[in-house]
Amino acid sequence: QVQLVESGGGLVQPGGSLRLSCAASGSIFSIYDMGWFRQAPGKQRELVATITWSGATAYIDSVKGRFTISRDNAKNTVYLQMNSLKPEDTAVYYCKMTDYFNRLREVWGQGTLVTVSS
Repeated sequence: QVQLVESGGGLVQPGGSLRLSCAASGSIFSIYDMGWFRQAPGKQRELVATITWSGATAYIDSVKGRFTISRDNAKNTVYLQMNSLKPEDTAVYYCKMTDYFNRLREVWGQGTLVTVSS
């Protein structure tokens, strides 16, 4: 009953910035953690960043210092601010919601495409 919708992707030049949004609607979990994943063409999906209900964040090494994950619980929305983008950041970006009380309960968004190219 919960749905996640990503937005904000697009074409950007190397060194540019984008902000992705993931809005949740429906029967949203009472307390939940969020994560951003990405999948480049021909590659496995990888975890990019996570944020807990309380706001603790973590990032993969390749995006540290460039990406910032944040959330607005009042709006049931999580964001990924991406700065200093590189061609290797090109991928479909997905957000995921995980029930804090039941880690098997997960919901994925449909993804938004980010293309970094000159």
